[in-house]
Formats: sequence, C-alpha cells, structure tokens
Amino acid sequence: MAEFVAPLLAIMHGLAAGSITVHVLLTHREVRSAIGWIGLVWLSPFVGSTIYLAFGINRTQRRGTQISLGLNENPETNNDEEFLEPGHPENIAVLARAARAIARLPLTKGNDLALLRDGDEAYPAMLEAIEGAKTSIALASYIFASDRSGGRFAAALIKAKQRGVDIRVLMDGIGSGYFHSRVFEQLRAADIATARFLHEWLPWQMPFINLRNHKKLLIIDGAIGFTGGMNIGDDNVSGTDPIRVRDTHARLEGPIVRHLMATFARDWAFTTGEQLEGDIWMPRLAPKGDMAMRGVTSGPDESVGRIEALWSVAIEQAEHSVRILTPYFLPEDRLLELLRRAALRGVRVEIIIPEHTNHFYFNWAMRAHLEAIPLDLIDCYLAPDPFDHSKLMSVDGQWCALGSPNWDARSMRLNFEFLVECYDSEATSAINELIDAKVTRAKLLTTAMLKQRPLAIKLRDASARLCLPYL
Repeated sequence: MAEFVAPLLAIMHGLAAGSITVHVLLTHREVRSAIGWIGLVWLSPFVGSTIYLAFGINRTQRRGTQISLGLNENPETNNDEEFLEPGHPENIAVLARAARAIARLPLTKGNDLALLRDGDEAYPAMLEAIEGAKTSIALASYIFASDRSGGRFAAALIKAKQRGVDIRVLMDGIGSGYFHSRVFEQLRAADIATARFLHEWLPWQMPFINLRNHKKLLIIDGAIGFTGGMNIGDDNVSGTDPIRVRDTHARLEGPIVRHLMATFARDWAFTTGEQLEGDIWMPRLAPKGDMAMRGVTSGPDESVGRIEALWSVAIEQAEHSVRILTPYFLPEDRLLELLRRAALRGVRVEIIIPEHTNHFYFNWAMRAHLEAIPLDLIDCYLAPDPFDHSKLMSVDGQWCALGSPNWDARSMRLNFEFLVECYDSEATSAINELIDAKVTRAKLLTTAMLKQRPLAIKLRDASARLCLPYL
C-alpha cells in the first residue's frame, strides 16, 4: 500500500499545480507575478497551491463592482479646462483631461479648502462639525481607536444621534481592531448604524483580511467634508506627552463634497447592502469658493490602479517641480522610472520621508528601495521625529493632491483609497509651505550614506524589501 502513496501524491500535486498554472496564465497580467506564482505552486507541493488559493485569486473583482451599483460615476458633462485658473499652463490642462479619464468624474468648481495640521487642529474642527450636524453624518476611518480621542468622537456621535441626526460609521475590519473594538460596541449600543469593512471570521472569507479600507472621510449634512491622512486616536494630539504622529487633514466645502459622499456610499453599500440616497446624504451644493477639485478612488476592484495612473501622469506632465511628502516610500519600478526621467528633463524632484517610520521593517525596506533612486538627480530628505503620516504632492505650483494613499504597493493595489486633487495655485502654495517647513528640518540623503551601511544591514534591508508587494 505504501508504494502507491508517493505516485498518488505526485499525481495530485501535478493536477493541482497544472490547474493553478492555467488560472494564473489566464488571470494575472503582470509577468513577474505570474512567474512567481507558477514557480511557487510547482516547487512547493500542496503548500504553494494552498497559498495561491488563499491569497493569489482576486475575488474582489466580482465583489468590488457591487460598490458602484446605483451610483452614476459620469454626471453632467462639462469641459474641465473651463474650471482651471485663467492663464493655466498647457501641461496642467493635459493633466486635467487625463485625470478625468482616470477618475471617471468631472472636475468640480466653486470649492474651498482649509488645511488642518495634526489632531490639535483637525479634531476640534471635526468635532465642532459633528456637533453642528442637522441631518446626517457619514464617518469612515481606517483606525478609530478606543482611547480618549476616540471616546470624544464617540460621545459627539451619540449626542448627534440623540438629536435625531442620521448617522453611518464605517471602520476598517483590521485597522480599528480585528478581535475587539470597544468604540464599535459603544456606538452599536447607542443604536448608531456602524459596520466593519471586510471583517470576516469564516475560514473561506479569510483571504479578504489582506484588503483594507484605508480611507479617512467625514461628511456632515452632505455639505461639509473632511479628508486626508489622519486616523482617529491619541497619537495625533499633543498633551502631557509630545505628539507621536504628525498628519495633515483638510476641511472641504462646495461640490467636491459630493465626491466624498459618493465614495463613502459605495463602501457602505458594499459592506451593508444599504443604499444611501436622498437629500440628507446627497443635497444640491452651492459654490463656496473658487477652487477646482476632483475626488479619485482606487481599490482592488474595478478601480484598481487609478491613483497610481494619476500620479504617473502628474509626474510626466511636470515641467518645473514634483514634490512628494509621504510616510512610506516603496513605489514599484515604473513610478521610480518616471521620477528618474522627470529629473533627467530638468524637473526638480523632491521626496520627503520620515527618518524613522512607525514600523521598523518599513525603515529597512525603504533604505534598500532608495538605493534604486539616482540621488544625484533627485533630492530625498529624511525628516526627523515625530513621525509624519501626511500624504501630500504638488506639481509646478499649480496642482496638488492629498488623501489617504501612501507611495507603496499596498495603497496602489490592495487598499481602498481616496484622494482629492486640486487645480489651484493658492491651495498648492499652502501645501508647498507645509513641505518647505518639513524640508528645513530634514537632512539630505546621499548615495554615500546608503553605501556606508554595513553588509549585514544591507542584507537585512534587502530582505525586508522582498516583502514590498504586501508592506
């Protein structure tokens, strides 16, 4: 009997690996990914096949499309260039046209933006807006901590509910606590409609835990919006201890708020099946300023790669400057090549990253990744503590963007993300001032600094970089 076991196992392995090879060839567009999966399933009998079945199949392609049902992604047509500032350069007009095709949404005109630094500025403004809500509140946060700051938001939401405000709260299934979330239970106990995005306990649903809703959204009465990189937690505020995490958020008014509400409504419908409709969620919005803005969503569904595509066009169209402030810089090779080409054209490229992130393995992987950048052409700055979680970008002093995505493969491919792009020199100037303040305190990273690392450190960093697709 034992002599039949080995041949039987070999046949089973061949059938499993062969079937998966066919699936990989038909569904995986990236050659390196396809080769990696095929090698894994053939060289690691049964183990490789199990890993592929758990993590290699993009099941969100079908599930994610449900987010868009019942929502019009192409409202009234208009010429985006009419909304740009008078005398705008042609490269900015090209960017606007490309961004419309990428985002599948028109520019909105008549918006106002106020930048908010850290929780010390953002939280009071957000809580004041919650306290003034009359009809509806929609809140989405990757992290909604069960600490003092989280408790303040929960208390404000509960009071709003008692006033008769209609409320929806969406927390990420991992970021806000996979096993237990006290603030989630507190809100549910107060009869506030609260859900957790892709929070699965069933074994056959477990692969979805790698997909996260990384958006940070607060929409009041469908008319006032907050978005950016800031989670809800004590790390973002100062007190008896120095602030641990710096961040940047924005308060928005005008038609752009509809884009915030639309992306929240998609995610809420995806998670709960409930469609948020009517004037309390989607009112008609009057102009509140002069800025032209657009919301851009991206995720591992039908919108995959949108933000990466937008950043790529912005870099390609830059004529004078590209400035990037990000907590994690691990972009794939195609974005690195675009930055290199921009620098070769004479564009000043600046990248500002933390000297120390909040995850040690990111520090290691980023150092190895930065070795691929021609630092003689590109200025890369290491910003001192406290850790800055802001995600900002500007091009030529005419265009800027802020939101939730990081410059890494996770934000490009695995996370559900949202950013706002703005075609306005005043808003871009305000973002550049924030970046300038960071640069003045930072130190310039050089190729010599990277080469001076001991061999053991280089090997450690290079090993961490192998995890780039999932960091």
